[in-house]
Order: sequence, then structure tokens, then C-alpha cells
Amino acid sequence: MEVFGSSGVRGIAPTELSPSYALTVAGTAGSVLAADRIAVGRDTRTTGRLLTDAVTSGLASVGCDVDRVGVVPTPALQAYCEREGVPGVMVTASHNPAEFNGIKLCGPDGVELTSDRLVAIEQRLDDDPALARWDEVGEVRSVDGANRAYREEVRSAVDREAIADSDLTIALDPGHGAGALTSPDLFRELGCSVRTVNAQPDGHFPGRDPEPIKENLGDLGELVRAADADVGIAHDGDGDRAIFFDETGSFVNGSAVLAALAESSLQRGDTVVSAANASQRLVDVCERADATLELTRIGSTYIITTIRELNDSGASVPVAGEGNGGIIFPDYRIARDGAYTAARFCELLTDATVSELVAPYDSYHNVRYDIHHENSDERAAMLEAIETAAWEADADLDTTDGYRLDYGDAWVLARPSGTEPVIRVYAEASSRDRAEQFAERLVSVIEGAR
Repeated sequence: MEVFGSSGVRGIAPTELSPSYALTVAGTAGSVLAADRIAVGRDTRTTGRLLTDAVTSGLASVGCDVDRVGVVPTPALQAYCEREGVPGVMVTASHNPAEFNGIKLCGPDGVELTSDRLVAIEQRLDDDPALARWDEVGEVRSVDGANRAYREEVRSAVDREAIADSDLTIALDPGHGAGALTSPDLFRELGCSVRTVNAQPDGHFPGRDPEPIKENLGDLGELVRAADADVGIAHDGDGDRAIFFDETGSFVNGSAVLAALAESSLQRGDTVVSAANASQRLVDVCERADATLELTRIGSTYIITTIRELNDSGASVPVAGEGNGGIIFPDYRIARDGAYTAARFCELLTDATVSELVAPYDSYHNVRYDIHHENSDERAAMLEAIETAAWEADADLDTTDGYRLDYGDAWVLARPSGTEPVIRVYAEASSRDRAEQFAERLVSVIEGAR
């Protein structure tokens, strides 16, 4: 999928992702989905309104009525779509920098479209969609209350009493994204004391970059310590991911959180779905639970498609996701949901601190490098260099997504991003020095191909 990639359309707006292109994508999607009514939401980005206007025009022009739900986290739009039984279009670039924007599509069940449905839309993008007659164009209405209904849904899906009885103080960093409109109120409604930073919705993202990685979250660590909080929680731009800090203000590896949540959810015979960069922590948990680990290409689209296929085959998939904070609980909804994930994590804090909870999964160290490429030729040269190095390495090679080299007690993975002009290099080992050694060796090969 060249257009939708691993997690929707992305590009710098309004140049790479222009209003005219957004109109085309929306009109084509509306034609292929053939729905009478479609919901549209957006995150806080400065280009969100103009792209939402274009998306609305594209949908209405092919005869779809449009429900504009305003600025909402992606999971709030998905919840609305499931309640109303309508497909949805989310204008967001998730964790990408402020100058980016994008488009995600979901079905009437609130779940991202499967790969084959997205491919069907891509294949018709070059064709002019069939426009409706002047008296059959879609009607547009503004809908209030989507965020409130979403909070109520999350609240009812977790153990509010257990969370409230824990008397938690939460330090929360929504990163100026759409989660700023939902998570502070949600956790107060769950009985927690909430302290916030970067909680003003602002598409310029003045406090930090939207991606919730350690390097961007120094303010949250300081807030945890200043407020004597029990846990720190951070979201990305559209609120479908959750990243955590422990009670000392220290960053918690997302793979350790996924492992802890999986350990609390798995039974013998279950299946966990994760991506090609899955941590050994998750492998260990699955082995202890006598559960199966199913690996996919990196990106929510591929994970969600695999979950659907496994569910159709009768498999039990109680938890899935990646170590970047994008975790899925399929019995709740086959969708990443940062607020729900954070609430589920808070349920585990009734008998332990965060540091105690993740300690069993703290024996591995991860590093990640992003190497930017300027054009398709440079990208091709980098990938060719990676392939040559991978086949020459004295390691087990997995090509599910990119090139993963398994050294027994360590692994390294290099793959092109599906959302940004970068080659990502991941590595994991029992010591940080060893992880960096493997990663830097591959980074050097990539840089040498420029």
C-alpha cells in the first residue's frame, strides 16, 4: 500500500498532502465504501480544519451525508463510528511533527479498514469518482458530545472502583493533542488526582513534539517528581497511544508495559499479535503462558488485519500491539486507544508501584535510530546496503518487515518507515552497550550508502 502505508495517508500539509488530494482520497473512499453516512474527525493540527473541509466536500460530492464530530482523539471517532454504525475518516498525522497531517479510515465497527479494503480504494484513486446529482449531494451536520460519550465508554469498560480505591495521583502529558480534551477529565472521573503539562490543545505543539518518546518527555518526568505522582502518562497527537513514567519520574520502556499487560491478560492457548520489532520481553511472557506470538509487519493496519483473520479462525486474541504505546485489547475494540490502555495499566497499580510492576520485564535494553533519506534513489541505495549486510551477517534473518537479525541474546532490525522519509533501526539486548553496538553497526552501513 503505497498511499495508505502502515497507518494511513501522511505528508507535510498543505503541500505534500494538499486539500485537493484530501478531497480526492475522501471522494474515492466514499464511493468505494458506498455508505449513506460517514463521520469525520480531526486532531489539533493547524491544517486540520482546512483538510477536514476538503474531506467533507469530497464525501458530500459523492452523495455521503457527513457527521462532523470536531476535534477528537482517534479512538473517540472510532467509538462514535461503532455506536452509530457508520464508517469514519480521521484527519490526523498521529505522532508525526506539527507540519504533517494525514488521513485514517475506519469501518462502521470502529476498526481501521483491512489491507484489502485500503488497496481497493488506492486502485481507484486515479479514476474520477462518480459525483452525485445536484439534488443528491450529501448533507453535512455538526455533532456535539463525541468526546463525552467516549469518556463514558472507557469509564464503563474498566474497573473504576479498583482505580479509585488506589487513590492514584497521575501526571498527564497529552502533548497538546486531541487527548487534552478527554484524558484529564477521564482520569478525574476515575477517581484519580490529575496534574497536567502540555494539556492545552494547540496544533503548533509548543511544549513538545507529538511523538511520545523519552527524548520529548522531560517535562513529564519532572512533573511526576514535583507532584509526587504515582504514574506519568503521555499521549501522541491523536491519543491512540500511551507511554508511562514510574513513580520516580523515570521513563518506562513501552515493551515492558505491553509485557505486563499481556501477562495479566493471557491464558494458555491464547495468541498475541505484535510486530516484527517485538521485544524478547513479550516472547518470554508468551512462553510462560503457553501462548502463541504472531508477528506481522510494523504498523497498526497489519496488526489489525491479522487480529481479524485470527478471530475469524476461532483464535483467542486478548491483547496485541507494539512497544511504542499502541496497544490493542480486541475484546474491547480492535483499535489502539491510549486512554483505555492507560486505564487498564492503572488497574494493575492497586497492589504494586509502577517500578515494581515492570521490574520483571526490565532485563532488556532497546535503542532506535532514524536515518533520513532525501529522495527515492537514496532510499533505494540504503535498502540495498542493508540487504547485503543482512545476508552476510552471522545471524538468523527474518524478512517479515525489513531485515531482522537474531543473534540469540540480541537482535537488530532495519526497515523503511511507512509514514516518514526515514530508515528505522531497532536493536535489543541484555545490555545497552550491546544493543547500541548492533544498531550502530547497521547505521554505519546505511549512512555509508548515501
